Amino acid sequence: MEAETGRGAMVEAIMSPEVDMGGAYPAANFIRASVVQASSIFYNTPATLDKVERLVAEAADLGSQLVVFPEAFVGGYPRGNSFGAVVGSRSAKGREDYRKYHASAIDVPGPEVERLASLAGRQKVVLVIGVIERDGGTLYCTVLSFGSGGEFLGKHRKLMPTASERLIWGFGDGSTLPVFETPIGRVGAVICWENRMPLLRTAMYAKGVQLYCAPTADARSTWQASMLHIALEGGCFVLSANQFCRRQDYPPAPEYVFGGMGDQEPSPEDVVCAGGSVIISPTGTILAGPNFEGEGLITADLDPADIVRAKFDFDVVGHYARPDVLHLTVRDQVLPPVSFTSNLASNRHDVHKERTDI
Repeated sequence: MEAETGRGAMVEAIMSPEVDMGGAYPAANFIRASVVQASSIFYNTPATLDKVERLVAEAADLGSQLVVFPEAFVGGYPRGNSFGAVVGSRSAKGREDYRKYHASAIDVPGPEVERLASLAGRQKVVLVIGVIERDGGTLYCTVLSFGSGGEFLGKHRKLMPTASERLIWGFGDGSTLPVFETPIGRVGAVICWENRMPLLRTAMYAKGVQLYCAPTADARSTWQASMLHIALEGGCFVLSANQFCRRQDYPPAPEYVFGGMGDQEPSPEDVVCAGGSVIISPTGTILAGPNFEGEGLITADLDPADIVRAKFDFDVVGHYARPDVLHLTVRDQVLPPVSFTSNLASNRHDVHKERTDI
């Protein structure tokens, strides 16, 4: 299925070795980017990572330099699962569901991170991928970014999980709001409904994001309006990746009880997340997608000069800002829940020693 095209864009919305991108490499000064729309293999992180490897290789074969995966791709998005929670109580099965979900998450850093870094280096792509991060007993919805040289660039933890997500995911803080300088431009990621937070978006714009990655779990048509607005507001390319899932992509009942879709359990073929992955230019042109048809890659060639063209009209943290009237302060330090006075005393001793050594 061919997607809409814009200036400088050559796109295809299904994964196929016959895709014709007009050459193995993008035109000079253009960036070829692919957004992955596919489902995780739930409760099976090794198999999901195998799938990641296949999809990244497929995007690299198209000449893509940037590959973006959906929210919670590694570890899974537990759509439809209540985890047995109601106000005032939790069920034994819900606790067991959380245990299995926790076991499917990954440590950052950890062996899965090393595998993804190696993959990015081997395929020579900048890789942005949603994972479920395990930190002790708490899980975080996290995006990991990797450079084309095989380096782990860093992570962003979702600041505000939405609705029932707050049962299972912790909250990120201002210390993981990175924008990374890469050979193809400045890359940052904001997850799902965080993209509705205007102050968070403004922080990303202030860091100079050019390739604004928006992994999501929202397949509704209203999501497209948000993505278009962000591209125009930020003067940046927006690359939104969502999963395409059917009920059969999750474990069957009664192991996994799927709620939220009416009184009856969905049938195996029922679509429970229809995707909608999309790539949008800084001037608001839809370059690829949205894809609501199935699993696939959507790919487009991005002209970095479009960023400057868009900023001529509107630069939200530049000539269109009014810091004399409106000003944003971002608390970007780590906020640990526990501090030990011995560590503070040790830090003071180190500072004193440095001064006396001068």
